[in-house]
Amino acid sequence: MFIKKTLFVMMAALSFNATAEEVWVTGNVQSKCVVTQDTVGVFGNPSPSKLSTDPTDGGVDPIVRFDVVQASFYKARIVHPNDFSEAPALNDVVNWTGATSVAQVSDASMSAYDTSKVEFENVTEVDLTIAGSTWFKVESEADYGFSKALPAGQYRAMMTAECIAI
Repeated sequence: MFIKKTLFVMMAALSFNATAEEVWVTGNVQSKCVVTQDTVGVFGNPSPSKLSTDPTDGGVDPIVRFDVVQASFYKARIVHPNDFSEAPALNDVVNWTGATSVAQVSDASMSAYDTSKVEFENVTEVDLTIAGSTWFKVESEADYGFSKALPAGQYRAMMTAECIAI
């Protein structure tokens, strides 16, 4: 009798259709690191074959500010130009150089970012290990050909600055 009741209960359980429902769980994460353009870069033209953001060459170095709310969760990635986004037709090579350095800080300890940065190709990466604001200056220079004058016209190049979660 016990076996019959157990078998009946098992058969009854199998005859009911079980259903499941998927329920979404959503969220929105806002970065605790913000990048702001502080100073627009401008090329100076100190010689017929050279464009430079260096103030001694008549240029203006672009400056970007990184505001970090929580330390050690982000790194700054800054890329100085290595090509023109707009330029007259150029029929020779353009040699690019550039550098990124700390221009101003909200905490004196952030000045160590200049010695701890990692540089490769035209990229500079800095682990943002201190909460606060850091201003980075980005220098760039474009030398055209070998003793060739740059054609007249508008020249633009793009640098990028981003916070990357680590």
